[in-house]
Amino acid sequence: MAEKEYNFDIKQLGECKVKSPIELSTVVGDCSANYVRDTSFVVRQVNVFDASKPFTTDNTNLLQKAGPREYIYFDPKKVKAGICTCGGLCPGLNDVIRAVVRCLWNRYGVRDIVGFRFGYRGLFQDTMEEPLKLTPDIVDEIHKIGGSFIGTSRGGGERIRDAVDTIEKLGINQLYVIGGDGTQHGALTIAREVERRGLKCAVVGIPKTVDNDFLLIDRSFGFETAVQQAKEAIASMHMEARSQNNCVAVVKLMGRESGFIAAAAALASHETNFCLIPEVPFDMEGPNGFLANLERRLKEHHHAVVVVAEGAGQELLETSGTTDASGNKRLADIGIFLRDSIKAYMGAKGIPVDLKYCDPSYQVRSAITIASDSVYCERLGNNAVHGAMAGKTEMVVGLVHDKFVYIPTEMAIASRNFVDPEGALWRDALDATGQPILMVNDIDAAKEKMKKMIQNS
Repeated sequence: MAEKEYNFDIKQLGECKVKSPIELSTVVGDCSANYVRDTSFVVRQVNVFDASKPFTTDNTNLLQKAGPREYIYFDPKKVKAGICTCGGLCPGLNDVIRAVVRCLWNRYGVRDIVGFRFGYRGLFQDTMEEPLKLTPDIVDEIHKIGGSFIGTSRGGGERIRDAVDTIEKLGINQLYVIGGDGTQHGALTIAREVERRGLKCAVVGIPKTVDNDFLLIDRSFGFETAVQQAKEAIASMHMEARSQNNCVAVVKLMGRESGFIAAAAALASHETNFCLIPEVPFDMEGPNGFLANLERRLKEHHHAVVVVAEGAGQELLETSGTTDASGNKRLADIGIFLRDSIKAYMGAKGIPVDLKYCDPSYQVRSAITIASDSVYCERLGNNAVHGAMAGKTEMVVGLVHDKFVYIPTEMAIASRNFVDPEGALWRDALDATGQPILMVNDIDAAKEKMKKMIQNS
């Protein structure tokens, strides 16, 4: 597969001349926490696929480490920061908001912080509600509830001039944008319009997608909470299935284009017998199709648990061809399709089946973070602030090889991340479910389809 072209240089608003109010050490080995230098990097490509090729140590392979700098660009007394959350709900939104506010206020002494209400709509004069003043006292407890404290909405990322008009009018010079792929596309365009107008405003993204499909970063915040919630839903459905004869439990999970939640939840539960994800095609009918395999499972074990990602099997259904407010294609309902197809197939064969169906998506999205995600969100928010205070812009903060780094937004949204059908995660998920590697009748056609997906990812 051809290597993508990357450039990991981070855009800087100007020279950092202000001494940071955070007192850290510049000496390594003195048992004190240290500042991070702009010359500190994390190597992106650590897997060696061809030892004969040279190892690159330039801006195509080095990611700038995140963290507090000794000298910063902004005078904290002159900072006016804005925060917005966009897109669907995801565990951890409030944790990130809280972290950003507390780091700005407690570590840097910033006293002017606002939350724009209900996503990008909060930046448009015709739809905006009064921005919410944010202080540590206001946000200290919000990590204990789900959802978004300042509200969210889909769409609006195309109204760039309106958004920047508000930024200019209110004197915002740091904008923290928490959202997914489409949201970060909007943030990048906002940053470029800000630059075109000659404004000095750092636009920093904190990537949010419960599907975990952001390119380059180890994982998105909220993902581990989503997997935990999904695991609990699977456990409940498994109990239903095994307590009755010939019971099939179908659980539909999030995963529009990438099946990370479904694969991880199947692996975590070890109670899933079939896991269907967008990256791996399957047939419904035929001797090697899903329904025939399900029939064989019922004959042997008298129950089955099926986990399906929402974007799986879309080629088997009729779609509207339309998009939602975020620009995502509207998916046909694979969960209902599976439910009805299983009933029809087993009914035609005279096989009695008790079918249970569950879609816990909104319960998962609105959940309070588990400990690991809460820690991750806190550190993401802190490192986003450190980057913005140092005048870095057009970037997102993320975890790469367990190190926090700054990634140019353009690189982070270049494409999506996918479950590799030949990779370790999917291999281990197959071991956990016991399902066939491919449930198709034309192996060559299925392999060709997956090859194209891998090459384009």
